[in-house]
Amino acid sequence: MEALKAAAEINGADLVRRARAGDSSAWEEIVTAFSRRIFNLAYRFTSNVDAAEDLTQDVFIRIYKTLDQYDSKQGDLANWLMRLARNLIIDDYRHRQRNPQNTMADTVDDHQYHLRAVGTSAHRDMERRELAAQVQEGINKLPPDLKTCVILRDIEELSYQEIVDVLQIPEGTVKSRINRGRIELAKILRRMRVVTV
Repeated sequence: MEALKAAAEINGADLVRRARAGDSSAWEEIVTAFSRRIFNLAYRFTSNVDAAEDLTQDVFIRIYKTLDQYDSKQGDLANWLMRLARNLIIDDYRHRQRNPQNTMADTVDDHQYHLRAVGTSAHRDMERRELAAQVQEGINKLPPDLKTCVILRDIEELSYQEIVDVLQIPEGTVKSRINRGRIELAKILRRMRVVTV
């Protein structure tokens, strides 16, 4: 396990070194490895495919410009990239909350958003997509502070400390917002008749 982790860190450091030296294949490898995760996170905060794609592109531009700040001694490439992406996406989300625009959520059915399980039927895939869309609609109805914490904890699976570091708020506030967000989301989903319990 330790050898695998060390290899991943060396590989990340090597990729960054090569990308900084102008090796386009190294940069392409970084983008390919992380674009789906970053898009999914951006979509959770924007609920709009076009906005999520634009935001993903902006994140990668910022990542490319800050590659020289990556230090493999402080963590692996995946952690560094996703921390940077989360910060940029949350900053964008906060900006949009302060400056609301008339945007409507669209569908992600045609996007490479869902993983296909081997051996599932088209009907099951359709049900899964519909449920995911309904849950996303419920998440969108949460107040911004609760939405942010629920996404970071339950979708991005960050630890409480990582959320504290990203949002710069006390751990008690993080836990409270996650709890309130989950309760509110459950109420919303019941009202939408997504869940019956």
